[in-house]
Amino acid sequence: MTSHHHHRSRWIASAVGAMSVALALGACSGDDGDTLKVYSGRHYGIETAFEKFTEDTGIEVEFLTGNDGELRERIASEGENTDADAYITVDAGNLVQATQDGLFQPIDSPVLDAAIPAELRDPDENWFGLTIRARTIIYNSDLLSEDEVPTTYEELAEPEWKGRLCLRNSLNGYQQSLVASLIAEDGEDGARDVLQGWKDNAEILANDVVIIESVADGLCEVGITNHYYLGRALEENPDLPVDLVWANQADRGVHVNISGGGVTKYSRHPEMAQEFLEWLATDGQGILVDSNHEYPANPSVPAEPLITEEFGTDFKRDDLGADELGRLNPDAIRLMDDVGYG
Repeated sequence: MTSHHHHRSRWIASAVGAMSVALALGACSGDDGDTLKVYSGRHYGIETAFEKFTEDTGIEVEFLTGNDGELRERIASEGENTDADAYITVDAGNLVQATQDGLFQPIDSPVLDAAIPAELRDPDENWFGLTIRARTIIYNSDLLSEDEVPTTYEELAEPEWKGRLCLRNSLNGYQQSLVASLIAEDGEDGARDVLQGWKDNAEILANDVVIIESVADGLCEVGITNHYYLGRALEENPDLPVDLVWANQADRGVHVNISGGGVTKYSRHPEMAQEFLEWLATDGQGILVDSNHEYPANPSVPAEPLITEEFGTDFKRDDLGADELGRLNPDAIRLMDDVGYG
């Protein structure tokens, strides 16, 4: 990876600031042997979680945050000399790609197996989901009554929603995973038809925050976003005229994606990295998910109050495995390209 990418990544040392400079330059000195190093594409809740992990275990953590794909490339290019002991990422597609690139080592962990449901982890134990993010339908509650809101992803492709819909662009991992779930359910032909309808109907926007703002402003009446973006918006402004419906409750359930992680193949501290993932899946679950309004991957951990009250926890989730979402990701990208979905 070329050096111009590096300014996008930020080292944060919970121990010593000076060490971070050496690490950023790729130094591999022997004097930091007891420090766990994590590359994280996830930015929300992660700093607090690291601090609490150190408090609980005495293990010092240093982490590098950046774009998922760039960090993945960095681990690959560093090879056996990588600083990363663990890689934390958002979106199932990244986890599957990292596995295909040989960046993880499988770990045998009864703790993780007990805490994380099978559909939220790699069948070969290379990675484990740690948080759940539902991608569902949102609407302007001033413009539509709840019974007027479309209840399935497929329905948004119907001609009546032309000019009334806002969607995310095709380069986005969340959008790619949603389309992967359509392919799994409706087949390639069915998914192509839905995409064609979405393309005809929608304003395609750069991110979920802008989609929520556009729905709130009445520029569109309905959209699709990750639930926690709406959680954040409602925390800032409880009177925002935007609400969600859980998609596809009468059939497969709402599409869910994950943020998760694994131990890198060339980790210098695989036991510590495994202990860290186990902690994030159990004692650290609430700290990791609550600040970003995500749903815990561990079913024995309760969701935080805002989403419990505003959105509820008793909804049907599509149980398509996260590994399948990742496997179908290239097909999703190709299909969007085929129909010219932006």
